[in-house]
Amino acid sequence: MLKIVLLVIVVAIVGVLGYAATRPSDFVVTRTAVINASPEKLSGMVEDFHQWGAWSPWEKMDPAMKRTYGGPAKGVGASYAWVGNDKVGSGSMKIERVEPGREVVFGLHFVKPFKADNLGRFTFQPEATGTKVVWSMEGKNPYIAKLMGLFFDMDKMIGKDFETGLANMKVAAEKQA
Repeated sequence: MLKIVLLVIVVAIVGVLGYAATRPSDFVVTRTAVINASPEKLSGMVEDFHQWGAWSPWEKMDPAMKRTYGGPAKGVGASYAWVGNDKVGSGSMKIERVEPGREVVFGLHFVKPFKADNLGRFTFQPEATGTKVVWSMEGKNPYIAKLMGLFFDMDKMIGKDFETGLANMKVAAEKQA
């Protein structure tokens, strides 16, 4: 009887591990909001890391986090590094491309809680009621992330932070308008 139970457990574990291996090798998390501000204003809030404190959800999760800014004050080459509590971890970002009022692309290098290199992107599209802002992050899904994804919905977890950030950005941008 014990052999059968052990065999069932081994088969279940192998099945879970095998299923995890079939998961996608890439991921994308995307959230959208319409904000009553110009694309140029919103693009400026993103390409200047000094302004992230007004809207970034992670800034509010750890107000005591240590921040380091480098490169130009804003735009291509501007960088930002952080070391924070368990909720925000540590890592760095660097602006890679800016099309003012249209798109800001930045590299993300996470050190803690997990090492990862991802690409972040904000796009801005004028609409009748303001600007449609799309915030996305994409990257590779290593095996451990595929396995964790079976038990934790990363899109929902990260997506909630993006939703909070966009709501904060809306408040900050519309208050300044």
